[in-house]
Order: sequence, then structure tokens, then C-alpha cells
Amino acid sequence: MLDKAFDPATLEARLYAASEASGAFHADPSRAAAPYTIVIPPPNVTGSLHIGHALNNTLQDVLVRFRRMQGRDALWMPGTDHAGIATQMVVERLLATEGKKRQEMGREAFLERVWQWKGESGGTITRQLRRLGASLDWERERFTMDEGLSAAVLEVFVRLHKEGLIYRDTRLVNWDPVFQSAISDLEVESREVKGNLWTLRYPVEGQPGRFIRVATTRPETMLGDTAVAVHPEDLRFADLVGKFAILPLTGRRIPIVADTYSDPEKGTGAVKITPAHDFNDYEVGRRHDLPMPSVLDAEARVMLGEIEAELAAVEGVADPGFVRSLAGMDRFAARKAILAELERLELLEATEPHTHQVPHGDRSGVPIEPRLTLQWYCDAATLAKPAIAAVEDGRTQFVPRQYENLFFAWMRDIQPWCVSRQLWWGHRIPAWYGPDGQVFVERSEAEALSAAAAHYGHAVELTRDPDVLDTWFSSALWPFSTLGWPEQTAELRKHYPTDVLVTGFDIIFFWVARMMMMGLHFMEGEVPFKHVVIHGLVRDARGQKMSKSKGNVLDPLELIDQHGADAVRFTLCALASPGRDVKLDPQRLEGYRAFATKLWNAARFLEMNGVRVDASWRPEGAQGVLARWLLAKADDAARDATAALEAFRFDDYASTLYGFTWNTYCDWFIEFAKPVLNGPDGPEKDEVRGVAQYVLGQVLRLLHPVMPFITAELFEKLGYGEAVALTTAAYPKAEGQGAASAEVDLAIAAITAIRSARSALNVPAAAVLPLRVGQGSAAALQALRDFAPQIMRLARVEAPQFVADAAEGAGPGASAVAVDVPLFLPLSGVVDLAAEAKRLAKDRAKAEAERAKLEAKLANPGFRAKAEEAVIAETEQRLTDAAAEVARLDAALTRISS
Repeated sequence: MLDKAFDPATLEARLYAASEASGAFHADPSRAAAPYTIVIPPPNVTGSLHIGHALNNTLQDVLVRFRRMQGRDALWMPGTDHAGIATQMVVERLLATEGKKRQEMGREAFLERVWQWKGESGGTITRQLRRLGASLDWERERFTMDEGLSAAVLEVFVRLHKEGLIYRDTRLVNWDPVFQSAISDLEVESREVKGNLWTLRYPVEGQPGRFIRVATTRPETMLGDTAVAVHPEDLRFADLVGKFAILPLTGRRIPIVADTYSDPEKGTGAVKITPAHDFNDYEVGRRHDLPMPSVLDAEARVMLGEIEAELAAVEGVADPGFVRSLAGMDRFAARKAILAELERLELLEATEPHTHQVPHGDRSGVPIEPRLTLQWYCDAATLAKPAIAAVEDGRTQFVPRQYENLFFAWMRDIQPWCVSRQLWWGHRIPAWYGPDGQVFVERSEAEALSAAAAHYGHAVELTRDPDVLDTWFSSALWPFSTLGWPEQTAELRKHYPTDVLVTGFDIIFFWVARMMMMGLHFMEGEVPFKHVVIHGLVRDARGQKMSKSKGNVLDPLELIDQHGADAVRFTLCALASPGRDVKLDPQRLEGYRAFATKLWNAARFLEMNGVRVDASWRPEGAQGVLARWLLAKADDAARDATAALEAFRFDDYASTLYGFTWNTYCDWFIEFAKPVLNGPDGPEKDEVRGVAQYVLGQVLRLLHPVMPFITAELFEKLGYGEAVALTTAAYPKAEGQGAASAEVDLAIAAITAIRSARSALNVPAAAVLPLRVGQGSAAALQALRDFAPQIMRLARVEAPQFVADAAEGAGPGASAVAVDVPLFLPLSGVVDLAAEAKRLAKDRAKAEAERAKLEAKLANPGFRAKAEEAVIAETEQRLTDAAAEVARLDAALTRISS
């Protein structure tokens, strides 16, 4: 006998452990079954499960469990990313608590400590994924720095270098002064900073008393200015183009150039150009062939090396002694000193408060510096062309399709990819340098020494490049490196290309595009995945982005503790509409926990009423109207659920099964079946019990991909088979059994219409009302006669009176319609209809006023221009709700007749 209450906490860990131990999640390339493959977006080894992970992995698991139940050899490849900068930071902070620094330890000892940390603490998120119920093939778990993946990284780097697609170049990068490394755009976050905008005066050469004014938020970089730019059509500066300004403080002559980068409507119309310390200035510098001196070092301190020789004393403008005093000074301290000196020289014209976005390192938390450095680059433009073609011709499809435009926009304007990082933790670049700086890129030091000896004609000593590769480089190989490449393994032959990638839109460029580039290049033109399913962000109930500062972060592990993993998974699935962010309202979680409870209670009720699993019961033998109606509805649910998952419509899948399970099966079928189950034994009761157990088995299979725990427990406890067997049980198909019964549907429509009328008019719940049934088709009237007991019990009405005119001579009451049959509920003495009509009219006027107010608000361009997207969406939803309320009250008013 089932326990009285469903308690997720007592069964989830047990059921998951049994499934994992059974090998049910393990793919077998020797099986004849068709493959189905998804590779997990590898979470950082430093990470713990957040709500975005919960959404992403729930959607993947739903797909994998669904296809596994369809008989596919389903491989969901697990693994974690070494997360170079994040992991190095975690270990360095740990060392700091011990009074140690990695520089003092040395590279080898530090890396030993990182591996030690990984072994002790790096499995947190994989344990948490198990709590979520993720059916990953844990026997194949990979790590981006394990031996096999390291071999793949090495092979790819060497091949690309020999093909000329990886090279060294000096370009501007995002530089983190704390980690003293280049970082990717994804590791940069813009933060709003309240600062100042300073207007500086640069003297025009040869024109005493004339200045060209520039506005800047970064006066500390002016030591590296090599030009002033003005718009070519700005007449204010037309006579200055081609002339020179004198750079304050240094005394250097810098040209005044015409460039469209300068905006005549912004600031003073003239901008200082510092090519080595600003991405836009860098492009201007390239266009005009400007020098690019660096004046900040790796720690963002002033350095004078490249400008020392150019310092010149210019009376009232420049003092080399002052500039030399800045050497070694932190950038922000230098800013204060420079501004003070400019003010002394009367070259600081204005200081205005200015709030602007400043890029910060997301790990270090400090402003990043655009910095000109020598790095390793990958020729992304060449590799991007086959990836663009693969999406254009449909070999890889984005879901929703709108994200293809984002993919194309990035890929068609792609820049060289900086793949080197100045860290210790990561895949070390396989490059060695000879005495004269000649580089040798090989698979091992022995091969590099051999290549160097051949180059120089004798053996030489080599120095290895200290840099490591960008974390995205190794993860770009994930779909084939995890399957054993460069070895030609059975897994690689069967499971590449993969079927689906499920990910967020924010890493389409950083990860999705790079996997496509690498996969197409190294896997003989095969795309790494056929579909890219993009989901939105998980936001709070109001649509706001979750953040610790707002206090609106939802922890999925806490939600699992409160509601169970099944409820969390179902909620995320139900809210995952294509192309839209997920607004996660805790009330929805409570609702879907109630859904699980509803299923449990229904199963327990049936068990208590003699419903037992009967494998010999055949649906094609069903004769009764109720049984055939339920079988037809189950067919519809199986067909619609399958279609939804095949189209990646997770919300439709969830809503289909919610409606069928709660409404069709647990409510209508069981309620209609109660009189039979409570009646005498016989063929009718046997058939109702048979169809009840058969369709409940279908329900458990249909729901299993999204609710694996409660379905497995019921599957075993009710006698369908062992719990682990449900993992590979056949997913239901629409078999064409049963027939849609107009009689049952009409009876349901009658009950629903009566309940709605009662609710609208505040009829007391205990009141049993007369029911008058007007004229309709013979079949419809017969159905109401056949199901009169159910209608009477569920709608709380007396035995139906079949009359020529439902309302004639019945006095005041409420009218309703069931399909095409008019119904009338006499209410004399039960409800004061005049008072109810007055109340409804008042409520309608209030709802109409709210609707009009919201319409006006949304029609106001000022509101739409200033409001956040989440606020606009919330207002639109309130308008929809208000309009629905007006319609509901209109319908209620029309029900009242006299």
C-alpha cells in the first residue's frame, strides 16, 4: 500500500543511486539502436548549482530520458571545465589564508596544489546535478584537463599553427591588472560608475593662445596620446586638420586627424587618441598609422619606457621632471597627480560629474585595461566561413530560429581570437623559443628540440612559452574530444555528430560558434550538433534579473529541499517558452508540488479501490464509453507530448501532461468512475479498473522524463516493474485506441458550465439547485441522461428536468450552455439576483477602469522609453489580466436572466 503522503526527501537519493548503479544511464556503442547524443555544457569545476544550471540541465535531461525511452542509444556526456582564471583565483585565495603566494611556491608546486584542490572540492556541482535527477552517463565523465582532452588540445593547437591558422601578434586585449592576464569579453562586466568628465586644453602648435579642447574620463592615459581626432565634416576644426597639437605634460607633437569616430554632437567634438589603451582609439590608430606607445604596465602602473626619449620641456605646457615622477605610480594615483598638474598649468578647463559604464574583471572586480600585448591568436575569420555555411544550409539549426541572426552578426564581423592567457592553471601552450626568439610549436619538447636543431644546424637550449590557453579553446573541442578524438573510438564513430546542444544565448559566440568552427575543421566537415536549442535567463517573478544585491536569488537546492526535484523540474519545463526568459514565481513551484501530490493521491485512491496492474488487459477490448473516451484522450496526450518534445516545446509538453493528468485523468475520469468503483462487481467495474491501471501506466511513462522520481516510485510500488526499469520503458505512442466520446465531453461541459455559473453568482457551495435542460440533439440529451448521476454529484444539482424551454416559467435564475444544449438554474430564494447584478456591474466598471489606465500607460512613448523591459512586460500582463476580468464579468452578467 502506498504511503498516505508523498515525501520526495525520503526517496529521491535512493532512487537516483539505484538508477545510476544499474547502468540505466550508460550508452553502449555496440548496441544496434540509433544514437542520440547531447554533451553537457561543462560547468566550471569551481561551481555550484545555480538556477540557470537547473533550467539548462532539466531541459537536457527531459530530451535524453525521452529518447532513451524511445529505444535510442542515448548518451548524455557529463564533464566539467577547468575554468582557468576562476580556479586559479580560488586556490590563490586558499593559499592566502595560509600566508602563501603562488609566486613564492613556483609553478610546479602551485599546480600540484590546484590538482589537490580539484580532487577534494572539484566535484560539488556533479553531486548537485545528481540531486536534480540528471541522468548523465557518469561512467564517461570528462574534465577539460584530463589526459585524453589534453591530447586533443595539443593536437589541435599544433595542427592549426602548422596550417597558419594560429600565430603571434601584438594587438589590444582586455587586461586584468590583478591577474595580470588577458581575459575574454565574457569575463568582463560593465558596471555603472559615478565619476567625472574632464575637459582638457591641448595647445595648437604655431598658434599661440589657441587650444583644441578634448573631453575624457581617463586623463591618466594621456601620456600615450598620439593624435587628436575631429570629424571630417566638422567645420569648427576644418583649418586644424593636418596640423599639430602639443601634448600637455610630455611636450610631444601629435597630429590633428580627421576621422568619423569623432562625434561632433558629443563632448567638445574633438577626442584624444590613445591607441595602446582604448579599443576604439586602436582602430583609429591603425587607420592613420599612428604610433602606439604603452604607458601602463601589467599592474596598471605608469611606465615611461616607450615615451621617455620623447619628453620635451615646453614652457607652460610640459615638464619632463613631473612626468618622470609618475613612473611606477598606480593609474588612479597618477590620475590625481596629472589633474593637479594640468590645473596648475591652466590646461584643465572643466570638471563635470559623469556617470558611465566601466568594464571590470568579473573575477577580480577591478577596472580592466585595454592593453597592447604580444599574444597568440587564432584566425577565426577563416574558421568561421564553414560554420556560417552550415547554418545557412540548415545542417545546424537554431531553435528558436531568430538566434541565427545573432550568430550571423557575430560571425560575419569576427575578429582574431586571442587564445593565450598569462596564467599557470590551464593547457600550457606547446611553443618553445630559441636563443634568437624563433618559435617552435610541436607536440612535445623532444620534437621542439629536434626541430630547433634542424633549424640552427646544432642543438640549442629552448625556453617554453609560459602562457596557457583560453579556457574556451579546450571547451571548443568538447563535442569530439570527449568522445576520444584524436583516437578513432567506437563512441566517436557512433555519437558524432551530436543531436542537440542546449545552452543560453549569452555564449552563442564564445562557445557555440567556436565548437562549430573546430568541429567542422577537424571532423571532416561534420557539424558538431544538428540543433542548438537556446533558452532564456531565469528571472524572478517580476521579470527582474536575479542578483545577491537585490536579494531575489533562488537557490535550486533549497527549492528541491522545499518542493522536491520533480516539482522544480516540472516548473522550469513549464515556464521554458521558446525565445523568452523564465519568470520563476515560487507560487508556481507550490502549484507543481501540488500536482505531484495530486498524482500520488489519485494512485493511492485507485489502489484502495482495487485497481491493480494487469499486464494482460488490452485496450482494444474496451467497450464502455468512459473507457474508450479515456483511451482516446491518452492517445491525444501521447501524440501531443511527443510532438512538443520533438519540436523542443518544453512548455507545451508540460502543459499537455498537466492538463491530461490533473484534469482528464485525476479529476474527470476518476470522478466519473467512482460510482462504478463503488458499485457491484461485474464487467463494467472490471473494465474501469483495467483502463484505470493501463492509462496510469501511460501517465507514469509520459511524465517520467520531467518527473523521474515520483513516477519511478509509483511504477514500482504499484507493480508495473522495478523503479529503474522505467528509465528504459517504452515511451507511449498514439495507438489509435479508443474513440473521442461526445457523450463524456458533453457531460463535462455541462458540469463546467454549471460550476462557472454558480461561482459567478456566489451560489452557496452547499446549495443543491434545480437543473432545467432545454432542447438539443437527441445524442446530446441522451448523454445528459446517461451521466445524470455524475452531473448531479459533481455540479450539486437535482435530477435534470428535460423541458421544451429551459428558462420559460422558471422564475429568476442563471443560464448556461453545454455545447449546444441550453441549461437553466432557477435561483429564487437562493441568490438575490438584483444584488448580484449590481455587484457584478460595479466590479466590471472597476476592471474596465483598470484596463483603460493600463492601455494608456502602454500607449505612452515616454513610459516605454524609460521603463525596464521587465516592467513593460509586467504591465502588459496586467493589461491582459484586466481584459480577461472584464470578459469574465460580462459573461457572468449575461448569465443572469429573469
